[in-house]
Amino acid sequence: MKPGLNYLLTASAALAAFAWPASAAESEVNPLQYDDVFALELAADPQVHANGNHVVFVRRSMDRQTDRMVGRLWQVATDGSNLRPLTSGEGNESSPRWSPDFERLAYVSDQSGSQQIHIRWQDSGHTSLVSTLPFSPGSLSWSPDGEWFAFTMFTPESRQAPVQLPGKPAGAEWAEAPTYIDSVQYRRDGAGYSPQGNSHLYVMPVEGGTPRQLTEGDYDVRGTISWSHDGEAIYYSANKNENPVAEPVNSDIYRVEVDSAEVQRITNTNGPASEPKVSPGGRQIAFVGYQDRQLAHQANRLYVMNTDGSEIRNLTEDLDRSVSSFEWARDGRGIYFSYDDEGEGHLALHTLRGVAETLTDGVGGLSYSRPYTGGQFSVADNGKLVFTQMASNRPAELAFLEGSQTRPITQLNRDFLSAFSVGEVEEFWLESSVDDTRIQGWIMYPPGFDESKQYPMILEIHGGPHAAYGPVFAMELQLMAAQGYVVVYTNPRGSTSYGEDFANLIHHNYPSNDYDDLMDAVDLVVSRGFVDEEELFIMGGSGGGVLTSWSIAHTDRFAAAMVVNPVINWISFTLTADMYPYFSQYWFPGLPWDNVEHYMEYSPISHVGKVNTPVLLFTGESDHRTPISETEQYYQALKLRGVESAMVRVPGASHALHLRPSNLMAKPAYAVYWFDRFRANGGESN
Repeated sequence: MKPGLNYLLTASAALAAFAWPASAAESEVNPLQYDDVFALELAADPQVHANGNHVVFVRRSMDRQTDRMVGRLWQVATDGSNLRPLTSGEGNESSPRWSPDFERLAYVSDQSGSQQIHIRWQDSGHTSLVSTLPFSPGSLSWSPDGEWFAFTMFTPESRQAPVQLPGKPAGAEWAEAPTYIDSVQYRRDGAGYSPQGNSHLYVMPVEGGTPRQLTEGDYDVRGTISWSHDGEAIYYSANKNENPVAEPVNSDIYRVEVDSAEVQRITNTNGPASEPKVSPGGRQIAFVGYQDRQLAHQANRLYVMNTDGSEIRNLTEDLDRSVSSFEWARDGRGIYFSYDDEGEGHLALHTLRGVAETLTDGVGGLSYSRPYTGGQFSVADNGKLVFTQMASNRPAELAFLEGSQTRPITQLNRDFLSAFSVGEVEEFWLESSVDDTRIQGWIMYPPGFDESKQYPMILEIHGGPHAAYGPVFAMELQLMAAQGYVVVYTNPRGSTSYGEDFANLIHHNYPSNDYDDLMDAVDLVVSRGFVDEEELFIMGGSGGGVLTSWSIAHTDRFAAAMVVNPVINWISFTLTADMYPYFSQYWFPGLPWDNVEHYMEYSPISHVGKVNTPVLLFTGESDHRTPISETEQYYQALKLRGVESAMVRVPGASHALHLRPSNLMAKPAYAVYWFDRFRANGGESN
């Protein structure tokens, strides 16, 4: 199940070659406690200097006082020396971006009280606030001459309510006026109900001043923006279709003239065309996208074209994996890009002449709560690369790749790793009992694991469902392993990083045999002899919540279950989720009212009458992706049936429950509380 193109691995198995600080597990068992989440740090958003000698990055950590993850700008030499902060650290900092001459560094910080653009002069170390924007800037980019910033920013639309009520006396305290909504995308998970307006493109002098708006209309400019080589225009991606409800994934690349704001459409695709990046010579544009076939999962391909939109070429047509991110080589002769294969991130170089090679693996490690794939990288002028490196036994660090040699350059978590024992992780493969499809999974062992004993086991299921787990540090799972549980996680059919066919085995068929893949994994681990079959537990979030509620309706083998921000009723979900135009067209054969039987056949609520397993539900009250009404339906159905159940509502939390450290603690703590209640021996270790 490897990529079809001949991507030769020239620097493989990077993780195994490094000697990280010994954990406490090697001397004495010192399991993690829940509030050890505040000891976590990780390196993110590396921006390597042109000479390849040093890199600026965001050092993320958990603030115990504010219960937030915060970022600070740090710098380190690519030989691992001279690690030091670049700023005072008085604000939450992000998006470091080098100027074209690499003498200044722009970044975004809330030090002044709101997210604003700052500049740091590298020679003097002086920093300055250069913007007073009404809303947070995104996609920050320097002009080629270093004189201008381009960025995206929300632009409110002034619109008076269509109804104005008469008769309000001066000084009277009436109820807040009703909110009138007529937009398609009126709320987004993590942002809540959206004010009227759109995200548009702006330019501003780097020394500060009034930003000038370049785009306007009822659409959003999202993702990467890229200056033309001469600095006279900017390329961006947007969905300007007249009916975005009918074409939710469609987008094209546009060019806007900086002086006149005249807009030219560059592509005309059936599907997305996004993340445009102009080549160093200014003659070509690289972007990602795909031809829309209305499948549940469609892998992003890497394309190049001339700047006028002609001669579009698909560089990764033979690579049956989705391109995650990419960056031009400084000489313009090739493109570096990342992709996931079998749960692990890879970096590759594709020359414009068609030669491709994979340079290294082990890219990822930014999820930190659960073991999802995904990483970042940056390329110097001489081809040296810095990337975030994954490992199952530590959070993301930076690594340096030169030629075929890879070495770590940060050890931000050496204090964490030397103080605490973390669970070891073992990979396994199995053949599905349904059709011999190969399924990948991992076992996380409790610290101090003794194979002569028997342990309780948690099957933890990833969301998506088109996503992937991998050999990545996962604090939630580590905290449950620290309480004496074996934790098993897999990539059942429908997961990404195994090709489009594998991911689409659940197209219009979810959940289905992905349930069998999960049970096969449980059978395999139980057969090893160290798991107590009377103490099997199951949990998952989002798509994993779907599969958890589905599984306990099809088997009674689990002593208890934890269902996290699930979908229970596909009809109500499709008509209340924030991404409803997409879900209704790509996950189902038609609209709910035309396909009621299909929607309900795959809805866990249709099978709740078969559930006997005790269930704990756990969902954020501000979740707009899988709204808490889904959880409430299931909870009330279980109560009507007399099934032992409880519901945990997390105030203010969106679908991304882990963003507040206290919620990152609460989820595994509630899981262990619930599962301990239903252990055969009352929660005591065997």
